[in-house]
Formats: sequence, structure tokens, C-alpha cells
Amino acid sequence: MPEGDTVYRTAKHLNDALAGLVLTGSDFRVPQYAELDLTGLVIESVVSRGKHLLARVGTVSIHTHLKMEGSWHLYRPGSRWQRPDYQARVILTTNEWVAVGFDMGTLEVIDTSAEESVVGYLGPDLLGENWDAATAVGNLAAAPGREIHVALLDQRNLAGLGNEYVNELCFLRGVLPTRAVADTPDLAGVVALAHRVIVANRDRTERTMTGDTRRGRTGFVYSRAGQPCRRCGTRIQRGRLGADPLKLRDTYWCPRCQT
Repeated sequence: MPEGDTVYRTAKHLNDALAGLVLTGSDFRVPQYAELDLTGLVIESVVSRGKHLLARVGTVSIHTHLKMEGSWHLYRPGSRWQRPDYQARVILTTNEWVAVGFDMGTLEVIDTSAEESVVGYLGPDLLGENWDAATAVGNLAAAPGREIHVALLDQRNLAGLGNEYVNELCFLRGVLPTRAVADTPDLAGVVALAHRVIVANRDRTERTMTGDTRRGRTGFVYSRAGQPCRRCGTRIQRGRLGADPLKLRDTYWCPRCQT
């Protein structure tokens, strides 16, 4: 599933290209909106909220969430798409661009005034203009018995972190993913680091946690099970955690560097 920095870049890319343009066509390939036509309306803006994307067109917002397979692409009219036509769920056409949303995990059209009904549950957005670190810390601390890995992934606490970021943050702070929030030292420091790292990566296509963008050198623990820790050489371990037993997430840690 894309992390908040990927959705942020997607929204910025779409907004830079489309904001202020008039739709010459719209095609919603889901039954609920099959007859909806936004032709003639102006694309006001495209913004991200955590891992959610809101394309504001006239007085409505197209709310999408990429989930595991989704992506937005921009094409010049008449150019070849990089994904097959049957995967397209929404197509927005202007004289200059064709924006295609493929395999959206969520696709709905709502009044712009009702955006909070779909994203209002989110905690402070790590990449938002009104980022509020104190509220994020308070949200985490409100459930002291939760594993820190699970708490950081909960978008109601703070919005934008995915599994890669959370595993890497636990390593950088020297805590096991299973450590309880109450036993995690300096929650404010954890949140500050989360903000610093995701901001550093928000404009990169190649995410890095180590500062090294070379292939295979960008992370400390994520997806490195069985490989030596970059700090101490101990083999990285792998497990699974999650608030929902049916949606467990992979965890990675160094048994020596993290306690």
C-alpha cells in the first residue's frame, strides 16, 4: 500500500497539471457513478489527506484511496497508457491532459462540503499544512497498551505512515515493534522523527531511510529478513502484527539494536 509521501506526490503532480482546467469529459467506470458527467466543470484543486486523495471539481470532490493496486496516471491526449484499459476506474479529460485512476481501492464522489465525512476521522496529517505534533503524541498515548508498531500504523493517531516507515522508525528509535506505547521512551521524539523522515522523502521518487539512495541500501530493516543489520551485523528478524487478525502486517527488527 502506498505511503503518505507517495500520495502527496501524486496529488501535487495532478494539481500542478490540472488545477484551473475545464473538464472536456469524465468517465466513471463503476456502477454507482456510471451516469455521472462532470463535463464543463473546473478542476479546482487536487489535495492529499494522509493516504487519501481528493480531486475537487466544481462543488464535488472525487475521493480515492489507492490501497494496494491503485495509481493515478497523467497522459497527453492520444498517448498510450501504461496500464490496460480494463483497469481504469475513472478518466478525467481536459484539452491538455487525460488523468486516469487505475484499480482504485476507494472511489466515491461527494459534495466538497462533506469531505470531513470521509477523512475527518484521520489524525494529524504528517504532510499537511496544519501538522499538529502534540495532538499526534496525545493520540498515541491514549492507548498505552497497544504495540508501538500497531499504534503508528493507525491513521486515526497520525495520518501518512505505512508499514515501511513504521518498521524503519522502530529501528531508528531502538524499540521493538511489539513494545507497548507506554513503555516506548520519548513519544514526542518518535513523532518528530516520523515527521522529519517523511518530509525528507516527500519529493523523492526513491525513498530512503539511510540517506543512501542506491538500490538495496535505502533501508535498515524493512524487507531485510535474514540479512545482517547495517549497524551490528545481527540477522534481521521477521514477524507479524496488527489490530485485525485478518490483516496482519509484516514486522522487521534487529534483536540486538532494538529492545
